[in-house]
Amino acid sequence: MKKPEVLAPVGGEEQLIAAVRAGADAVYLGTTAFNARRSAHNFDAGALEQAVRYCHGRGVAVHVTLNTLVKDDELAPVLRELETICQAGADAVIVQDLAIARFVREQCPDLAMHASTQMTIHNAAGAKILESLGFRRIVLARELSLAEIRAVAESTSLEIETFVHGALCMCVSGGCYLSAMLGGRSGNRGRCAQPCRLDFRSPDGREYALSLKDMSHLSAVQDLAQAGVCSLKIEGRMKRPEYVAAAVSACRAAVDGKDYDQDILRNVFSRSGFTDGYLTGRRTLGMFGHRTREDVEGFAKVAGKTGELVRAERRSVPVDLSLRMHAGEPVSLRVSDGTHSARSEGPEPQIARTRPTDSEAARRSLEKTGNTPFFLRSFEADIEPGLMLPASALNELRRSALDDLLKVRSAPAPRLFFAQPFCASPPYESPAVPVYRARCETAKQLEALRGDDFDRLILPLRELIAKPVLAEKFPGKLIAELPALIFPDSEKALRKQLDQLRALGLRDVLCENIGAIQLALDAGLNPHGGHGLNILNSEALCEYERLGLRDATLSFELDLERIRRLGGVCPRGVLAYGYLPLMRFRACPMQHKEGCGSCDGAQQLTDRRGEHFTVLCSERRYQTLLNTLPLFLNARENTGVDFLTLYFTCETPAEAAEAAAQFLRNERPSGRFTNGLYLREIE
Repeated sequence: MKKPEVLAPVGGEEQLIAAVRAGADAVYLGTTAFNARRSAHNFDAGALEQAVRYCHGRGVAVHVTLNTLVKDDELAPVLRELETICQAGADAVIVQDLAIARFVREQCPDLAMHASTQMTIHNAAGAKILESLGFRRIVLARELSLAEIRAVAESTSLEIETFVHGALCMCVSGGCYLSAMLGGRSGNRGRCAQPCRLDFRSPDGREYALSLKDMSHLSAVQDLAQAGVCSLKIEGRMKRPEYVAAAVSACRAAVDGKDYDQDILRNVFSRSGFTDGYLTGRRTLGMFGHRTREDVEGFAKVAGKTGELVRAERRSVPVDLSLRMHAGEPVSLRVSDGTHSARSEGPEPQIARTRPTDSEAARRSLEKTGNTPFFLRSFEADIEPGLMLPASALNELRRSALDDLLKVRSAPAPRLFFAQPFCASPPYESPAVPVYRARCETAKQLEALRGDDFDRLILPLRELIAKPVLAEKFPGKLIAELPALIFPDSEKALRKQLDQLRALGLRDVLCENIGAIQLALDAGLNPHGGHGLNILNSEALCEYERLGLRDATLSFELDLERIRRLGGVCPRGVLAYGYLPLMRFRACPMQHKEGCGSCDGAQQLTDRRGEHFTVLCSERRYQTLLNTLPLFLNARENTGVDFLTLYFTCETPAEAAEAAAQFLRNERPSGRFTNGLYLREIE
């Protein structure tokens, strides 16, 4: 079994050196734009090229994060950023937005493309669709168990990368809108303000109910490797060099089957310790924790120790040395790493007066590679008997040859980049008046509405299967909403439910993640895109249409001005009313010590200002945090879309009916409401 790669986080030059010297096989880092850690120091074009040279000289790969969602006016700059990445000779690029994925596929053909964890790939169907899009590797969602990771790995030919150490977001990656909604700083745009780390309270008064401990799966790296994981990823591009050194050295030791210092790892950074709850499937309250004073004070105990881990170069590159020493000619040394080589010459050897230089003596001098990334793999010598060369000359010969070899290995090797002028999609001709849709959480809510008022009616698949009479009651109008999260253990059952849906005569499904699109296509159904696909630009909209979407609900992080300017031909719509889903969890913050207990599936969290946020449970598979205020978008606003969706969740049937009637009359809600992000621009 091949050892998995140790992949280290790099936020700046100091972290880069720490990662490489501590034992990373690869690093991931961001440029100054379009990466999910835009507050890190990051790397401009010149620094990126130097980072790649430094890493390649030492046998370390460089993955560049281009993993944010982008807007239409950023598409041309993204292309320029890709050209910079190719020019620097990076090994891979990590992406979330399908527009960027298409650019990489078409214009950077020999640059490996990795699917960011922000794409929320957590099932075999998601892996299958990425195969068709030209990806080489998937960074799986962090919420999977070991068995689920194995199931996805066995289903695909793509490389599998998983996080093994570092911070855990409360929300499944790619599905968080809390920071954007509360402060205009989007996690999908690399600007997350981490409001979830503030003191939200559960109904029983538990503090910091949306803060998880950091993960640490280092004790399970051998199991992960056997499950098919090729790359072990450490979180932490915002962390100090000391953290990088400690985490990478520990992961390196774990991969090599050696012990590591767990106290250093915890003290350098943790939140009340670590958790492996997702990996083991034990998603209990033991997963929750926050940064305490004791955690902060622990760093002082280990800061000096971490410096020792990266004081010198790590000798990780094997080399072969070949020495030639003949009378009357300069001594020469050839050094090779198997691909690159260098040669140095020294003085002519002398006739030995006492002890001649033999092969063993030469080897003792030349194998001392010192503070370089090289170590001796093999040595051969062609030495004419009776000659002598001082050890100082041999040392200089070695230094010169290894310096030259490092320069050769570090030489820039640009990737192919086919420069093409960016051509924006033509403007979309939207209807003068959009039609209305209603999405309901329950069949009772749906039955309380006037069906004739809506062009389409959306209901969770489980509700339609449980009440098949709805197919007859609303012919031609129903769209079945697939679960927002579909973990491997439920894929088979979901496929059977889709067969049941077809038997009812229904053909349309709403997909909130990319894997659901593949499931719909496999079942011969018509996929419609939900807001969870995070469509923020014209090119991504076109890409999803190519995948088979009949229409798409745009991300509610997009402002109206940009919505009106979106191009393409795919019909599009927006959420216009409702308590917007801001987070999705797999570790429920509402559970009690004994578990779910008598929870009715609808509880409330309270923030430090006393605002209440409803949490809805979906069959105890995942939970959704709803905004504290309902969204209201003026129905007469020129949105430039085909449809407006009323998104009902926690309302009673009577409340849903009244809200629908008010909206259709274009009356503002009587209580507090929000315009969401439609009238302001997020960072």
